[in-house]
Amino acid sequence: MEMILATKSGTPIIGQVASVMGWIMDGIYKMLDGLFGIQNLGLCIIIFSIIIYALMTPLQIKQQKFSKLSAIMQPEIQKIQKKYQGKKDQISMQKMNEETQAVYQKYGVSPTGSCVQLAIQFPILMALWQVIYKIPAYVGSVRAIFTDAVAHITAVDGYTQLVQNFITDNKMTRVQLIMENNQATSNSIIDFLYALSPSQWKDLAAMHQFSGFSGVIDNTAHEISKMQNFFGLNIADQPLNYIKAAFAGGAVLLAVAAVMIPLLAWLTQMLNIKLMPQAAQPDGEQNAMMNSMKTMNMVMPIMSAIFCFTFPVGLGIYWISSAVVRSVQQFIINRHMNKMKIDDLINENMKKMEKKREKAGLPPQKITNQAHQSARNIDNTKIEKGTNGKNAGERARKVEESYQKASKAKPGSITARANMVKDFDERNKKK
Repeated sequence: MEMILATKSGTPIIGQVASVMGWIMDGIYKMLDGLFGIQNLGLCIIIFSIIIYALMTPLQIKQQKFSKLSAIMQPEIQKIQKKYQGKKDQISMQKMNEETQAVYQKYGVSPTGSCVQLAIQFPILMALWQVIYKIPAYVGSVRAIFTDAVAHITAVDGYTQLVQNFITDNKMTRVQLIMENNQATSNSIIDFLYALSPSQWKDLAAMHQFSGFSGVIDNTAHEISKMQNFFGLNIADQPLNYIKAAFAGGAVLLAVAAVMIPLLAWLTQMLNIKLMPQAAQPDGEQNAMMNSMKTMNMVMPIMSAIFCFTFPVGLGIYWISSAVVRSVQQFIINRHMNKMKIDDLINENMKKMEKKREKAGLPPQKITNQAHQSARNIDNTKIEKGTNGKNAGERARKVEESYQKASKAKPGSITARANMVKDFDERNKKK
C-alpha cells in the first residue's frame, strides 16, 4: 500500500478541513512546548484526538437522536412496506412514498437525517487521518527540524535515485517520492525522513554518498527521535520491529509495550462498539443486514489490531486514543439519551422544523396538512370503520380542537398538528 506522507492534502473539502485541523495540531504542539517544555508528538496526537472528537459531540448526539426515533418509526415503516408488498404500479408506489414520508413528518425528522450527519463527519474523519499521518506538513516546528538535512541531501548529485533505492531496499511501501523536473521535491524528502525508524536513520547516515554530512543526519535523527519517543517506543517505528529485535536479543520490555499497541487498539474499539446503542431485532432482509453489521463490528477491530503490527506506532496511538474518546463520549450520550422522553424529542424536532420553514418563508400548514392527510391514509380501514367520510372529518376536527386546548398550542402550528396525529394514533390503538 503506497501513501504519500507529508505534503498537505489537496483533496477538495478534506484538504481545507485538514488545514484547519493542522492549525489545531500546531497550536497543541506550541502550547506544550511553550508552557511545559514538552516536545512529544505522541502526546500531541492524544490531545488532538480528544479535542476533535469533543467538537464532534453535537453531531454524535444528533445521530443518536435520529437512531432512537428510527427504532420507533421502523415498525410503522415496515407496516407500510408490507401493505404495498408486491405492488409495483406507479399509484401504489406513490402512495407508499407519501405514507412513509408522513411517518417521518409525524416524528419531525428527515429521511436523510442520518446520512447528513455521516456526510458531515466523513470529511472531518478523513482530514483527521491526514493530519495524524502527515504531521510535518501541518506542524511547522517539526518540519523545521528537517530543513538542514534536506538541503544537504538535495545538493548531492543523483539524490533522487539514491533515496528511491533506499526506500525500495528498506521496503518503505508507505512512502512515495513526488517528482518535479525529474527530481524529488523537498517536501517528499521530508516525508521520507519523517517515516524513518531509528535503525533506518543509522543506515542513511552510513551511506558513503552522504558521509560528508553524516553529522547533520545524526543530529536530525536525534532531534526528531525526542519528539517521536512515546514511553520508549518511536512512533515512526513498527511494533513488529520491536518484537523481532526482542527475539534477536533486544529489549523485551519494549517488545511487550509494542504488543500492547495492537492489543489496546482491538480492546478499545470493541469497547466502543459495545457502548453503541443496539437496534431492535428486525425480520427478513433487515435481519440479514443487521447480521452483516455485527460481523463487520467483530472483524474491523481484529483487522485494526493486525494492521497495527506493521503500521507506525503513532497510528496505533491515534486508533487507541480516538476509540477511548469515542467510548467516553458514547457513555455520556447514552446517559443523556436514556433520560430523554420520546414525546419531548418529537416536540423538539417539530419546533425546529417549524422554525426552518418560517425562515424559508413557507407556511407551516402546508407540510403539516400533508403529514396529517398521509398519516390518515396509512390505515383507512381502521380510521373509517363504522363511520362515513363526513363523520371521519368531523371526528378529526374534534380531535385537533381538543388537543389544541390541552396543549395550548397555536392552532395550525406544527406542534398542534403533531399532537393531533399522536392522539389520533392512540385512539385507533384502543379500538
